[in-house]
Amino acid sequence: MIGRLNHVAIAVRDIAKAAAVYRDTLGAEVSDKVAQPDHGVSTVFITLPNTKIELLEPLGEGSPIGKFLDKNPDGGIHHVCYEVPDILAARDTLKAQGARVLGDGEPKIGAHGKPVMFLHPKDFCGTLVELEQA
Repeated sequence: MIGRLNHVAIAVRDIAKAAAVYRDTLGAEVSDKVAQPDHGVSTVFITLPNTKIELLEPLGEGSPIGKFLDKNPDGGIHHVCYEVPDILAARDTLKAQGARVLGDGEPKIGAHGKPVMFLHPKDFCGTLVELEQA
């Protein structure tokens, strides 16, 4: 079921400053900042040869990233994203095995324009998991 690692997401307080570290210090290819209002975040993607890093900055009041940063003032890894060939089949299989899907259980359109959903970290070794339709 699980496919390749699509990205590792890192929550940051200042996305421009964090993007500069990846671009200027590490020499990585860094995308422009994009607001994702449906998810309450702004994103920047760092392209690596084998995957991506997603920087997440809070967008507006009540952002889930804002809450994460309240608990983790220095920021840090927020989630990992794996590709799946069929997100609805993956959801149904995981739910049948007792995994909890966050939200209403229906996929939303993510930053790459593809359906995504999140799985409860307590079911995955303390890690928030995002699934993205490949």
